[in-house]
Amino acid sequence: GQVQSHFLKMKYNPCVIYTILICKNKHLFYFPLNSLKSDEAASGPKQGPTFQDGQRRVDYVLTYHVQKPQSVRRKTSRFADYRILRSLRRSLKDPEIAAHKHRLDYHEDDKRFRQTEFEDNLREVGLELEKDEGNKIPGIGFLKIHAPWNVLCREAEFMKLKMPTKKGSNVVERINLFIHKVTAPLHPKVEPNRPQNMLFYLLLSHQILYEEWASYSVFYKYQPIGLIRKYFGEKIGLYFAWLGVYTQMLIPAAIVGVIVFLYGCATVDNDIPSMEICDPRNNITMCPLCDRACSYWKLKTACGTARASHLFDNPATVFFSIFMALWATMFMEHWKRRQMRLNYIWDLTGFEEEEDHHRAEYEIQVMQKTLKKQDMSPKVGLFPITHVPLGFLLSFPLQIGVTFAVVFGVILYRISIRAALHMSSNPTARSNIRATVKGTAAVINLVIIIIMDEVYGAVARWLTLLEVPKTDKSFEERLIIKTFVLKFANAFSPIVYLAFFRGRMVGRPGDYVYVIGSYRMEECAHAGCLMELCIQLCITMLGKQLIQNNLFEIGIPKIKKLIRRRKSDMDSQQQEDYNMTLERHEKDHFLGPFVGLSPEYMEMIIQFGMVTLFVASFPLAPLFALLNNIIEIRLDAKKFVTEVRRPIAARAKDIGIWYNLLRGLSKVAVIVNAFVISFTSDFIPRLVYQYMYSPDGSMHGFVNHTLSYFNVSDFQPGTAPLQPMHLGYEVQICR
Repeated sequence: GQVQSHFLKMKYNPCVIYTILICKNKHLFYFPLNSLKSDEAASGPKQGPTFQDGQRRVDYVLTYHVQKPQSVRRKTSRFADYRILRSLRRSLKDPEIAAHKHRLDYHEDDKRFRQTEFEDNLREVGLELEKDEGNKIPGIGFLKIHAPWNVLCREAEFMKLKMPTKKGSNVVERINLFIHKVTAPLHPKVEPNRPQNMLFYLLLSHQILYEEWASYSVFYKYQPIGLIRKYFGEKIGLYFAWLGVYTQMLIPAAIVGVIVFLYGCATVDNDIPSMEICDPRNNITMCPLCDRACSYWKLKTACGTARASHLFDNPATVFFSIFMALWATMFMEHWKRRQMRLNYIWDLTGFEEEEDHHRAEYEIQVMQKTLKKQDMSPKVGLFPITHVPLGFLLSFPLQIGVTFAVVFGVILYRISIRAALHMSSNPTARSNIRATVKGTAAVINLVIIIIMDEVYGAVARWLTLLEVPKTDKSFEERLIIKTFVLKFANAFSPIVYLAFFRGRMVGRPGDYVYVIGSYRMEECAHAGCLMELCIQLCITMLGKQLIQNNLFEIGIPKIKKLIRRRKSDMDSQQQEDYNMTLERHEKDHFLGPFVGLSPEYMEMIIQFGMVTLFVASFPLAPLFALLNNIIEIRLDAKKFVTEVRRPIAARAKDIGIWYNLLRGLSKVAVIVNAFVISFTSDFIPRLVYQYMYSPDGSMHGFVNHTLSYFNVSDFQPGTAPLQPMHLGYEVQICR
């Protein structure tokens, strides 16, 4: 009944004449017809699948598993009689086996009855059906459905579909026409390819989408949002419209970020604190960075780190942080305006979401609870359906704890690897300790983030299933919230540690802070932790975009296709000949399933967080996000057009809960960037020194002002360096 009502509520108009629906009701499952492969796209449009008469076009296809009747299965084996006798004897000995077997037979008969009833209901509303069972794909049957023109017109009247009116001629339209002609190279060639025959144009939609949207060669063009909406529905159309707006808004942010970075490059030679650190005449001896294994070192060896830090820690980054806070607000307002405009154009202003049906899992749970309640005595209690298991209450905080444990493990790695490199006899390893520790720790964090992302996705789904949400919308929203919280904590925990906690709980020479006995907390470089924060953010952002988002999306479908070919008994030529015999809907049966828009939104939300939250430490983040999104749009388009089964068109007037997450991140970004400037960068300490302690109002003497003096005779027992003469002279005072 739920599947039937969903089918009957689909939009019946020529725009969906190529849609293939495969309905799921335990033994039925659904996918839309997509099967636009690259080889088919090049050969031009085809007439599409039809009934055996060659006249009636297939509008929808239902697919189901074909099972032989019980009597036929028993006759196919020469040992059938023996099995029947053995089964009879076991049934007499064990009544539970007989009851279980009876339930299985009843279940199969019930499924066949439901299928027959469903088909009869479709015929009653005027649809025409044709069956195709197990001819080319063993065990799979197809039910082809044709919607006559009178049925389409009747449903269009019920849905009150609006037809376009005759366009008028006024000054505004003439101005828009002039602008469209000027920017014609940036627009997809949709209208010029539109033939006079409207039906033929709709059949060409997938061809136009492949050429003008799902191609990397048209990356500079606008997306054909109207055609995407007609072919995939409003929900997917809104996703690509939002992604396009987000990518366009990244252009000014990327330009300003590059200017800020170039400003840092241009002024690095005039930065007085960096010049003082690099000046060999200062001859400042620094205290060891670790106990025993580390020795004294010269401040001038941190010259490269100080100069690199100035590229991202300069007065321009403060301006950029303020700019990005305003940019996030402007982006949200611009998207709201764009969304309202699309709602008006797509006739969604009066659209109200239909009441969600109960999920099958929820109904099964209710039925099981009811049966248990009937079997139980009145004295025995029963948990309500809303009972939350104890495992759920413990699992969610446990996963957050695992994330923090991973961060702590990387901290211990930094401490131990630094001590090991200081004790190394290899001069090359000893000369690049900072770079080695920073780079390897960032890569380890990236690998752990990618692995734990997959784990947290499965955990979030498992936790949501434990709750047994009542409707599909409730299930999706709860799953999104849990997935976002876990993945956000996974991606940003190392970054938050570097930004706000590292170097805060170190202590001082002679009174250091230790963890797990003898592990001394790590310190920031003299130029601050902003450089390490920049490295971590850069590697995490680029790694997630290149490896997790792009390579996985491209590589995993190809690997699955290769595995299917390896498992097949046919060689490549036989496989190609076999594919040539398959019809369009049969080819689509082998495409990957559509898993929803949540993964696509999630990766963009995490990217939005990296672009806005810690942009003060990495001004080039909007540029890398822009380059990634230019590829991401065409990659997603190619996946939707050629790699996955065509989704069922769904209406929606907004992007749902994702807008609330974006709005929350844009507000948190203001606070986070203020904290980064205040506590992580040297901007505030430099201003305080310049206006309160500097004798001449300049930055001269800032480095010496920030360093204290320590007598090496005050080291705690067992913490003094093993090689006190490492610099060639005896050190009495270190900084």
